[in-house]
Amino acid sequence: MDELPFQLLIKCASGKTETLTCTALLRAVPGRREVYDAFWKGRAVIAKVFSHTISAKRHFKREWRRLKSLQKRELSSPEPLFFGQTTDGRWAMIVEKIVNSLTALEVFNKTTDKNKRLDIMVLICKELAKEHSRGVLQKDLNLGNFLLDGNKVFTLDPGQMKFSSHQVTRSKGISQLASLVSYLVDDKNEFISNLCEEYLRARGWDPGESDERLLRKQLIKHRKKAVKKGLKKCLRTSKRYLRIKADENIAVFDADFCIGSDPFHFIEQIDSLMDKGRILKDGDTCYVSCLTWNGRNVVVKRYNHKGFIHSMRHTIKKSRACRGWLHAHRLGILHIATPKGLAYIENRRGLLVWKSYLVTEYIQGRKLYDFLRDGNITQEERLEITRQIKKLLDELGKHRISHGDLKHTNILITENGPILTDLDGMKVHKLRWTYQWYRAKDRARLLRNWPQEIEFNLQGIL
Repeated sequence: MDELPFQLLIKCASGKTETLTCTALLRAVPGRREVYDAFWKGRAVIAKVFSHTISAKRHFKREWRRLKSLQKRELSSPEPLFFGQTTDGRWAMIVEKIVNSLTALEVFNKTTDKNKRLDIMVLICKELAKEHSRGVLQKDLNLGNFLLDGNKVFTLDPGQMKFSSHQVTRSKGISQLASLVSYLVDDKNEFISNLCEEYLRARGWDPGESDERLLRKQLIKHRKKAVKKGLKKCLRTSKRYLRIKADENIAVFDADFCIGSDPFHFIEQIDSLMDKGRILKDGDTCYVSCLTWNGRNVVVKRYNHKGFIHSMRHTIKKSRACRGWLHAHRLGILHIATPKGLAYIENRRGLLVWKSYLVTEYIQGRKLYDFLRDGNITQEERLEITRQIKKLLDELGKHRISHGDLKHTNILITENGPILTDLDGMKVHKLRWTYQWYRAKDRARLLRNWPQEIEFNLQGIL
């Protein structure tokens, strides 16, 4: 990639050469494509450069044709302007830039008000209904594939669309709606019902109870798929993550955590950084330290080497740091409060994992044990925290997740409510009876140190 900004020359089929100024890299899929912010004749545009050795021309043609198809069906999408080849033989296409717009995902994530989030979802549902009515089906449906300019919705990523001369069926449409509804954290009945009704009425159909039942069934299915897909992404290099190899170390970093710093330096210095930090635990199995790196307070947990058999076992079933990284991201995808995973590092000897490190954000909070015994905390505040803990653990129950070590020190009370920490023993259960057994163990562990002098109604906590 050239150093930004740079000039990009594109030779069109007519023989004319167009010149663009690329100012920012928006997205890069190594070996496949790069997407740039650019200017062409004073006009803001998006330049997509396809670089795959074999498939570049086919991918570019497919996306160009489908952009044209969206226009023919009178669906809002960026206008395709021209295409051609760069001076180094790559194919490129230039499309209109919708200035001052944001993806629906960006707007959704920036909005905390639930009703405003619902309004965003309603806009997208109506646009989705329009696409389905005109025979367009998105194979990779997500909020990032829509642009919002005020109340106007533009569709992106035509390369992942399927076009038909027939309308999308009712059941398939509801299945697609479920993948959008999965973005809602709160499964309130009225939200699900409202979105289902909005979609069906936009299709010209009368809503029925069977439609909502199907939507809820598909919602469970799509959330499972979203978790599976999200966990695969967080183990490789992508827009959000950086996977690197440094000598005997393999690591994955959150991309935002690396901004303005060198992850290789962090890997090299990690043990000395931990020793200089505030030591939280120094045991044979693990060593935990709170430290500051790149202007950010983090907690690093090192899982120590405990022999050849121990290393072999954790190499086969993934290192404890890798599993902790995956657990944190699983809960993050499911919107269950836990410290964000920032990196994991595996130190290897040959093929064996020798030591591993898990880096998470530092959360300022009080341990549940201390909170319950604070004489300045009112009875009402304790009851409210109890209800919030119940809600948090109910969310785990929806997905058959057990914590494995639900003692009071592993629940932090923050300004935003309780947060689960120390996910080493977390399990996801396929069978109901195994989940119920582990759930009972979690419940017993939580209530073991509950202060007897504090009278709570604990029925239904777990």
